[in-house]
Amino acid sequence: MSAGTYRLPLPMPNDGLRAVNVYAIETDDGLLLIDGGWALREARAALEKALGSIGHPPAAIRRIVVTHVHRDHYTQAVTLRREFGSRIALGRADRGSLEQAIASPGLSKSSIVALRRGGAEELIAPLLASGWGTAEGQSDWELPDEWLHGGEQIHVTSGRRLQVIHTPGHTRGHMVFADSAAGLLFSGDHVLPHITPSIGFEAAPAQLPLRDYLQSLHLVRAMADMVMLPAHGQPGPSVHARVDELLDHHRQRLDQCLAAVRSTAATGHQVACQLRWTGRGRRFDDLDVFNKMLAVSETLAHLDVLVAEGRLASDNHGDIRLYHT
Repeated sequence: MSAGTYRLPLPMPNDGLRAVNVYAIETDDGLLLIDGGWALREARAALEKALGSIGHPPAAIRRIVVTHVHRDHYTQAVTLRREFGSRIALGRADRGSLEQAIASPGLSKSSIVALRRGGAEELIAPLLASGWGTAEGQSDWELPDEWLHGGEQIHVTSGRRLQVIHTPGHTRGHMVFADSAAGLLFSGDHVLPHITPSIGFEAAPAQLPLRDYLQSLHLVRAMADMVMLPAHGQPGPSVHARVDELLDHHRQRLDQCLAAVRSTAATGHQVACQLRWTGRGRRFDDLDVFNKMLAVSETLAHLDVLVAEGRLASDNHGDIRLYHT
C-alpha cells in the first residue's frame, strides 16, 4: 500500500461481513477518508483507536468520499461531520435512495415490491417480523456536501490525485477511486475479494441493475490493473483477476437461471429455490429470511437481464412477473 495510506477495519456487529474497511489517506490538508463506516459506538471507538495508532485525532478528518449510500459506509460520515465539520461527497445517482432513507429509513418498501414481483409473498411477514425496515437510525441520514458524477479528480498531495469512476450496479451511484500513480483502486463494494456484491440493493433501484453492474465490471477491467483495496475483506494484488472471476460467476448464474425456467420454474422465487447460494453452495431453504430476500432479488436481476437480451420473455400477472422461453 502507498505511503500515507492506511486500512482501518471497523466492526459491523451482527453482520456476516464482520467489518468495513475505511481507508485514511494523509493529504496536504489533514486526512481524507474513503468511506466513513457505520454509526455505531463500537465502530467509533475502533476508528479513534486506529487513527491514534497512525498519529491523528478524528478532528484531522477534513473530507470523506463515500463509495455508496449503504449504512455501513455512509452514516458514520454524517456523525463525524456534525462533530468536526468534515465534508462529505457521495455519488449523485444515490440521491434518490438517500432521500428515501432520510424520509423513511429502511429498504422495506423496495424489498417487499421485489418479493411480490418474484412470487415470494410468503417471505414478507417473517421479514417484517425480523425487524427489517424499521425506522432505527433515522437521524444518521443527511445529504452530503458534494455530489460526485464520475470523472472528478480529488487532490491528495502535489502529484497525487484520486480519479472518481462511476460504477453503478451495487447501487446506482457507486463510485470507485483510482490512485493511478500508486497503482491502487479503492474498489468499495464493486469488486470484493471473496463474495459477489448484492445487485441493486437500495431504496430506489435501477431498472436493470445487473446490466449496469456487468458494464461497470468491464469498465474497470479495461483500465490498467491495480492493487484491489476493497471495502470488505483483505486487499488483493490484482483487480483484473477478481473482475474476471466475477464476470465468470454471473455468466454461469445467467445460464443457471435460464435452465431453471426451461425446466419448471416461472417466478423469481421458484428459480431461486433451484439455485445454490453462498460460497458453500447452500440450499435456498437453509438461508435465513433476510438472505432469502436477497436471493430472490438477485435472481430477479438475472432473469431481467435474460429478458433484455432476448433469451427469455416475461409477463406480469398482477404483482407477479412470470418468465418463460
